[in-house]
Amino acid sequence: MTATPATPSKIGPNSIIQTCNALEASMGKEEAEALLSRIGQGHFIGNLPTDMTDESKFHALVTALDTEIGAKKTEAILEESGRRTAEYLLRVRIPGLFQKFLKLLPAGPAFSLLFFAISKNAWTFAGSGEFAYTTGKNPVITLKVIHPSRPSVGSFFLGTFTHLVHALVNTKAAITPTIQPSASSLNCTYRVSL
Repeated sequence: MTATPATPSKIGPNSIIQTCNALEASMGKEEAEALLSRIGQGHFIGNLPTDMTDESKFHALVTALDTEIGAKKTEAILEESGRRTAEYLLRVRIPGLFQKFLKLLPAGPAFSLLFFAISKNAWTFAGSGEFAYTTGKNPVITLKVIHPSRPSVGSFFLGTFTHLVHALVNTKAAITPTIQPSASSLNCTYRVSL
């Protein structure tokens, strides 16, 4: 990917916080900190963001991890990071009453309402990218990542969407990702079987 937005958009800090936490859970604190230092991301050690952050920082972390430990390991770390981000959303951001209401609905309407709500705040994770979804028996979630990154970043969104759908829509739902790089973006498609 070669195109870079003139000014990076802001995204929520959980993209970085939970990636660092998932890294530490995967390999231990000492090894995770050594890895972050080795890949030029040591500034996050003991200094995780607390406010909205430039999306470029998250994508730089993803790219550095992908280069150092490979795509498969990075995908596993990012999927766990996404799951942890979803846990944060369930605990702090998505009102409990709304969660209870969604769980009472059939899967289709619950998915539609959940992703309608998510779409209103999609800028907090899509950054300069584009977010969309379809509804029905087999909905599709799409995210076009505009900022230069690696295909493994799609696993972060997979982890987030999967955990939210399982927690609020249908515990047995399956989500199949397809991540397609193009000249100037990553096209992330998540096909949902409710």
